[in-house]
Amino acid sequence: MAGGVRIRAATPGDAPLLHELVTALAVYEREPDAVKASVEDLRASLFGEGATAHALVCEQGGAVVGFAVYFFNYSTWLGRNGLYLEDLFVRPEHRGKGAGLALLRHLARLALDKGCGRFEWSVLDWNQPAIDFYRAAGAQPMDEWTVYRMEGEALRAFAHG
Repeated sequence: MAGGVRIRAATPGDAPLLHELVTALAVYEREPDAVKASVEDLRASLFGEGATAHALVCEQGGAVVGFAVYFFNYSTWLGRNGLYLEDLFVRPEHRGKGAGLALLRHLARLALDKGCGRFEWSVLDWNQPAIDFYRAAGAQPMDEWTVYRMEGEALRAFAHG
């Protein structure tokens, strides 16, 4: 527990708090209306039977200051799982005090403990503070890769086309 930072696995009772933090992340990422998930959606998808995503809560000084959501993916080239960090967020007033680094390091240890060959995530190209933070931690960008996505009506149309 570095700098009074405590990382713990989130529980179903944390779903309202996680929803609040996810919403704060969306505001930070300039997408304030992007969160479609309800508290119950988060509770079901993170803690329900068969849940494949997991959440961590970061506490400092008795207050919840951040969270991370992750899941395991797979690399055919390595023949091993990887840990994919979906979201990491620390409340702005608590940044620079070790919470983000503690979350990232906790996830790195988890990846090693689970035998993962990779620990990876995506960063918005305009988010220079996050880019600087991740580079300082030793992460390198995968410049030759571009993320593709299908969602909503495009996903439905393609699936049924």
